[in-house]
Amino acid sequence: MDTATVLTVFCIVYIGMFLGEIPGLKLDRTGIALLGAIALIASGEMTPRAAWDSVNVSAISLLLGLMVVSAQFKLGGFYTLVTRRLANAEVPPQALLAMLIGVSGLLSALLVNDVVCLAVTPLLIEGCAKRGLDPVPFLLALACSANIGSAATLIGNPQNMLIGQVLRLSFTGYLGFSLIPAIAGLGAVWLVVFLLYRNRWQKETALSEVYEPELNRWQSVKGVMVLAALVIAFLFTPWPRDTLALAAAGFLLTSRKTSTRDVLGLVDWQIIVLFIGLFVVNSAFDKSGLLASAMSEARAHGLDTANPATLFGATVILSNLVSNVPAVMLLLHTASHPLSGPILALASTLAGNLLIVGSIANIIVVDLAKRAGVSITWREHARAGIPVTVATLSFAGAWLWIMS
Repeated sequence: MDTATVLTVFCIVYIGMFLGEIPGLKLDRTGIALLGAIALIASGEMTPRAAWDSVNVSAISLLLGLMVVSAQFKLGGFYTLVTRRLANAEVPPQALLAMLIGVSGLLSALLVNDVVCLAVTPLLIEGCAKRGLDPVPFLLALACSANIGSAATLIGNPQNMLIGQVLRLSFTGYLGFSLIPAIAGLGAVWLVVFLLYRNRWQKETALSEVYEPELNRWQSVKGVMVLAALVIAFLFTPWPRDTLALAAAGFLLTSRKTSTRDVLGLVDWQIIVLFIGLFVVNSAFDKSGLLASAMSEARAHGLDTANPATLFGATVILSNLVSNVPAVMLLLHTASHPLSGPILALASTLAGNLLIVGSIANIIVVDLAKRAGVSITWREHARAGIPVTVATLSFAGAWLWIMS
């Protein structure tokens, strides 16, 4: 294997992860990862068979299955019902904020947080406009609480699914580490947003009617029953999570009312392709011996990711440099401590609130808000995101230290 070629591809891919693009080209992070994998195969550094073998099919299967389950909730109108009832609740703004954070956190713990943000954001803006409320504080709370809620389980976001499958973590065991930091984190979101906006909740926003699927009682009930069965199976049986998720997806796809095209249209194929591309690039980097050399050099300078504190710090920093999914995929190769799984999952997810680019959920909320005429600047997001991230990471770090 030509280490120079592998190193060049690896560096270009991860610089692309940092920048979010390659200047002059219309490539996003997914395109960059895929192009990197293609370059390694085309150059002969990876055979097609070796590239395929490098992909963790178990993690991809779990992600796909759970995205289909989450799509069922959107197509059944469940998100529409919940968000509109929430927005119409006759409570003061600070109570509405608390309700939104609680609902968003719970949904994101059980369903993929990106899909939750995708479904809730337009409806939340509509509800705020009808009530004369400034949607920005509620949108910031939605993004932050979706990230934090997703940290509570091994199925809340893509990186946690990957960590759980690769490290074979117990669903119940991980919940014991994550539940308290997640609950405390949701409280921190309410406090930070409340303090920032307590005297300026009101603002007129142009009303734009949102056309989302209305409630289909049977389809929503079916989704709830399937999700409940999945969670019970995850908690109390030793059956493989990927197999259970695919079985649930297969059951939901056999519908007389909902077309396969509509369901699969809600699957985030971008994140799945990103995973596949990075699996190939990281595998080549590992097999070339470059990763072992880099880790040896880091240890020589006192940076050993086998140390929980070092791994926690490295995860936080990398998650904000290259985004949390690429950071986790890179650091998973070095996970050797018994607490590596909870550290990677909590640190990478909670760090995602720092900046807009830290997580896909943030980007989804900001982009959808912009389309609706609501601007959330980097500075405005940072005013909430930085204190939320500092508070949640501090608590999570202390909690993991206590539990170790």
